[in-house]
Formats: sequence, structure tokens, C-alpha cells
Amino acid sequence: MFSLRAKSVCLCAILLALAVYSAGCATQASKKAEFFGKVEPPPGQVLRYISGSEPESLDPQVGTGQPEARIYMAFFEGLVEYDPKTMEPIPAIAETWDTNKDSSEFIFHLRKNARFSNGDPITAQDFVYTFRRGLAPALAARNGYLAYEIKYAQGYNEGGSFVRDTKTGKFVTAAEVEPEAESKGQSVEPAMPANASPHAAELAVDKENPSYDTDFHHFMHEPVRLVVAGDEKGREKEFKANPKLRAALENKELVPVKAEDIGVEAIDDYTFRLSLTQPAPYFIGLMPHQFFRAVPRKAIEQWGDTAWTLPEHIVTSGPFKLKAWKPYNEIVAVKDPMYWDAANVRLNQISFYPLEETTTMMNLYKAGEVDAVFNHNVPVGWLDQIRPLKDYMDAPEVAIEYYQFNTTRPPFTDKRVRKAFNMAVDKKALAEYRKIVKPLTAFTPEGIFPGYPQPKGDDFNPEKAKQLLAEAGFKDASGKFDPKKFPINEVELTYNTAESNRQVAEFVQAQWKQNLGLTVSLKNMEFKTFLQSRAKLEYKGLGRAGWVGDYMDPYTFLALFSTVGGDNGTGWYDPKYANMLKEANRQSDPQKRYELLAKAEAYMLDAQPVIPLMTNATNWVKKPYVKGMYPNPGTLHAWKFVYIEDDRAKWDYGVPKLTSDKPTTAE
Repeated sequence: MFSLRAKSVCLCAILLALAVYSAGCATQASKKAEFFGKVEPPPGQVLRYISGSEPESLDPQVGTGQPEARIYMAFFEGLVEYDPKTMEPIPAIAETWDTNKDSSEFIFHLRKNARFSNGDPITAQDFVYTFRRGLAPALAARNGYLAYEIKYAQGYNEGGSFVRDTKTGKFVTAAEVEPEAESKGQSVEPAMPANASPHAAELAVDKENPSYDTDFHHFMHEPVRLVVAGDEKGREKEFKANPKLRAALENKELVPVKAEDIGVEAIDDYTFRLSLTQPAPYFIGLMPHQFFRAVPRKAIEQWGDTAWTLPEHIVTSGPFKLKAWKPYNEIVAVKDPMYWDAANVRLNQISFYPLEETTTMMNLYKAGEVDAVFNHNVPVGWLDQIRPLKDYMDAPEVAIEYYQFNTTRPPFTDKRVRKAFNMAVDKKALAEYRKIVKPLTAFTPEGIFPGYPQPKGDDFNPEKAKQLLAEAGFKDASGKFDPKKFPINEVELTYNTAESNRQVAEFVQAQWKQNLGLTVSLKNMEFKTFLQSRAKLEYKGLGRAGWVGDYMDPYTFLALFSTVGGDNGTGWYDPKYANMLKEANRQSDPQKRYELLAKAEAYMLDAQPVIPLMTNATNWVKKPYVKGMYPNPGTLHAWKFVYIEDDRAKWDYGVPKLTSDKPTTAE
């Protein structure tokens, strides 16, 4: 098969012919046309898909971007998978699961025919390894925070230590130093049945399941141990925050939290248990995330954390395996005959093409050289022509775009300055310019979570913005804001390279110039480099960000700021905010939980570590013969359900139905 680069050369004549229409390429389509461009199914059940930026890594516990997530879903599988229509969790390597009454403990029952691509069976021990590896401090996975609700996961990931009395051998408990901490890890109860499991009756009482009553499970039910920073500098900060800590550590020894201490357990080869620090009703919905997908211990230990993903070494756990990876060109996935459900996987091959330039994407799609593109890629200038066509995918999305401040560097260490820059952007005008988005002042997406009392952030108010900047000290002799006094050389807006990101950056740049008299310089970076720079707080001023929910709950957005690291990227962290989120998740009443989450969101918005911009819509195209591929809320596709349909009578003539069904490989 030709590489994308070779295809692009072959298409040169086509693209030149199209160039005369480049200002409005869609105008070439006849008014009677149903679809945008050529609609001829490729032979051999091969899907050609533009996935976005070049992936940072093929390691599912390293990459954190959506371009990587799309690819990982072909190569790796977890305990559960995303429903292709709704993104709700459905069985995968786990056939069934059980949860206790307060969603603080889960038991997964694994299918016995799941295998890695090398033929090795996938067992509960592989998931123990996967979770421990992802949280290992040495790996420094930015998504590690997603697992912090697992007991002692945060302590292990952050290099923390238990505190032990050298005379008695007893560990200091969290309750001895933090009275409220006793409830954080004591909510774990014997597992009670969930409707999904045929084993439900057996799980009501542990004594009826002797194999479940393990020493490790007793350890998980002991009073929660105190965890302190593993380094002296970190402990000094903790001593200042809690004076009781210093006394509690006198004449005690520090015992590092080990991988073996975190709340993951293989009860037997095909039974896996998770013990959490507190109730987490959303946690099953999080399990399809790439971070929790099974990785191969044998290959990783043989080749190392970097080299194991090379084509000649990689071992995968999903419906497809890697055939070829040509960086910045093409990633080829082929059907894996070892996959447990291979009989129902209809695609023989997926070619993932890493591209960012929207005009090129749309021209390739129009010429029939690709069958689908990722989300947000129909250019604004083409929307009026393409939107009415039957291959345009338009649906609500659990996604937002925002700018984040580096709150560790002046002038954005001052909340007033952050608020001023937020108030000086007209989000309604931006939404009108972008056409397919909704203006956003909150941090959770607009209208996605029914019943959630979403708070509102500050509205557009240039005069108030100038007043705040004057109060922050950037003023003339009369006390009015003076743009000349503002250190504009310390501010730039960095965004990852993409045409749509540039357009938004230029719009916001113009807003600040018009409303504040400040010209902020723009800087673009390759996506994988940008992610690392943002995570390390190496950017100056503001950075572009977007977030697609990992599961269908407001917490997937709000949790970004619950830790210092991970995908936070702002440097803003407030223990009060983190505790507000924890308190919300301890609520068994769903509506009460929503109300407390909304209070936490309002608290974060007042601190203004970000500038919310917009709630996205899906905005992409796929050929009508591509079936089983839906504009779900996260635009993440379970590729095992996707296939090429040759029968025109069965094609999708419009957005396919998104109501939940039991997924099948054919319709």
C-alpha cells in the first residue's frame, strides 16, 4: 500500500486542479450532491483514517493527547471498552464486574480467552502490572493522577512514605494527624452485586467466597496509613500546612510506599479487584481510558520503557496489531488473529495518517484517498457548503477548549491579571466566528450533563478588566490602566500547530489588542513537544488547551486541577479545591454530588487559572460506507465495531443513530 506521502505526490495533479477552488472548495459539489467528494469503498475491508498530530508514543501510559487515544483504541484493550455510540462502559477483557454499595470497591471477572498479540494469555496479574507500572514514579506518566482514587496510588506515584514506630512496628494512621482522613479509606465494603454479573449471589458475603477473603484485602480495610512526602523539602511544606505532622514523625521511621501497597489485586488468574480510597461513582466509566489498557510485562521488561513500542518489539492487547510505523507518515494496524473476539472484527487493516493541516485533509477526503477524518476539521469557511451534506458528522461533544495561565510566572501570579485577560475576550463573538461551538464561561461543557447546576464564570467586561489591571499596579498617575506599564514582553500565547488553533489564537490576540491595548505575541509548537512543555510549565504567559472527557461525568474536567502535576499544566493547586471534589464524590445522592461538584467548579473559576473559551461540537466527515463509526461525545472509536459496507442500501445517509444499542459488528 502506498504511504500517505507517496499518495500526496500522486495526488499533486488533483490538488492543483482543486486549488482554483481552495477559497471555497465545497462549491465544486453540485447542489444535488449527497456527499462531499468521491464515494467509492476501498477493497479488502481497509479503513484510511486521518488521526491528527504525530503520536507522542505508542505506549498507552505515556501519550496523553486525543490523537494518541484514537490509535491506542486499535492496539490495546482494557477491562472495559467505550460503547461506540454513547461512550458508556461495556465489557471487554472483563466479561462482568461487581461493585459494592458505595462504589469504593470493584471486582472484575476476566474472560479466559483474552490474549496478547504474541499469544500469551491476559490475566488479572497483567492488570496488576499495568496499574502499578502506570503509577511508577520512574515512568512519570502524566495521566497517573487518573488512578489516584485507588488506595495509596497517589502516595506511590508521588514517592511518598508511610510512617512507622520503630519500637512497636505500628504505622501511624492518617486519622491521628488528619481527623477527617479516617473516612477517606474506610468506605471499602465487601463487594455487593451489580446487575452486570451472573456471580452476584455469590458475592454478597465474603465468607461464602473464601478465595476473596485475602490478607491483602484485610490490609485494604485497615485504618488508612499516613503518607508523607518522601523528600525532606516536601515534608517541610507539609509541616507548615499541618503542625501536628512534625510531632507525629518524631522517633519514627519512613517506609516508602511500594507498588505492592496500592489497591490492585489479582484474587486469582481471572479475578481482579480494585480498592479505592473513597466512593468514586464515575470510576467504571474511567476504566476504558488508555492509561488502564493492558500492556505486556514480558516485552516491556525485555526491551525497556522506550524500545518496546518499536514495530519489531511491540506486543499489543487489542483487536489490531502494529504492522508498520513510519513517523509523520503512516501507522498501519492489521487485524490480530489472537484477539479474543477476532471472529467479529471485520476490518482487516487501518491506516492512520498523522496530519494537521485541514485543507490538505479535506482535499484528500474529497478525492477519496481517505475515508474519515478526526473531529474539528471542516474549515469554518466551508461549513455552509458541507454541513447540509449527508457525510457531515455533527453532534454534541463532551469537550471544551480553553487557554491556561502559567500561574507560576509574573504577571499571571496575580489573580486580578488573570481575571482581566479573561474578561477582555468576547466568547460570544468567538463562537459566532467559529460557527459550530457554544460560548463558555465555565470549565465543564455546556449542556452535556443533565441535572448538573453548572456555575458561570465572569462575563465579557473590558472596562472591569482595565480596572483590575490598574488595581494590580499597571496604571498611570491618575490611577487608570496604562498599557505601557504592563510587562507585555513576559507574555506570549503558545498553541499546538493546527490551522484552527491559529485562527482562534489570532482572534483572541485581536481581542486583547482592541480591549486592553496589549499585543500578545503568538508561538506555535509541534503537538507532542507542546504537551511536554506545557506539563513542565516551560511556556511563558498562556498556553492553548483542550479537554475531551475521559468519561461522561463533570469530574473528568474538574479533576484536572486536583493535583499539581498530570495534565494540570497551570501551576495552580489549592488543597481546599481538591478536598471539595473529594467531599462531592463521597456523596451517595447523585444530585447532591452534582451540587457539590458545581461549588468546587465555581471556586476554581474564581481563582481563574484558565480562560474558558468554547464547548465544541464534533464537526468531521466520514464516507457513508464507513459503518459502526459514530460522532460519539468524545469522538473516540472502538475500531472493532467499524467496517466497510459495499451495499449502498446499507450506507449511512446522515448522522447515524446515537441511541444506545448492544454493539454489534454489523447493522
